[in-house]
Amino acid sequence: MTHAIDLPAPARDRLLELAADAIRRAAHHAPASPIALEQEPDPLPDPGASFVTLKQGDALRGCIGTLEAHRPLAADVLHNARAATLHDPRFPPLRAPELAGLDYSVTLLTAPRPIEASHRWALLDRLQPGRDGLVIQAGARRATFLPAVWEQLPDPDAFLDALLQKAGLPRGGWPEGLQAWRYGSLEVAGEL
Repeated sequence: MTHAIDLPAPARDRLLELAADAIRRAAHHAPASPIALEQEPDPLPDPGASFVTLKQGDALRGCIGTLEAHRPLAADVLHNARAATLHDPRFPPLRAPELAGLDYSVTLLTAPRPIEASHRWALLDRLQPGRDGLVIQAGARRATFLPAVWEQLPDPDAFLDALLQKAGLPRGGWPEGLQAWRYGSLEVAGEL
């Protein structure tokens, strides 16, 4: 995949429909709906990576996703929507009364590409603010920020520091063995 994702309108609409149904069913403790991949519009039957983000007003209420495509995109969105509703460790499970006015988004990711950087300033020079999603890893510690996070953290230095902190790594430095990858995304949003 390139840095950008093109998704036809029927596929966008269907992704939002799948996510909304999974969120509602999870909040009501109902089982997930089965899907017939052969009936889904392209590229939903193909492998894809996605994140599903839930917000109440401007406050994050859940965000779960996958960085690498390992199952059909439709199934990935269903899984991540349910997980964001019930299993984000930062929040209690979403309850049915919280559904009214809940905003949600589905973010599709391109395949992560390595960023060659041997120190902090090289990485910062290579980042494209507002466009790049970023994954960092040092040892067993790994974290990502979707491109949408640039809206809250437009300064690359602050963006990297917050991501280091999210990964449990020291801010302001360059941990030994740090690796980084960038990815592009496409976000589609809806409201319950």
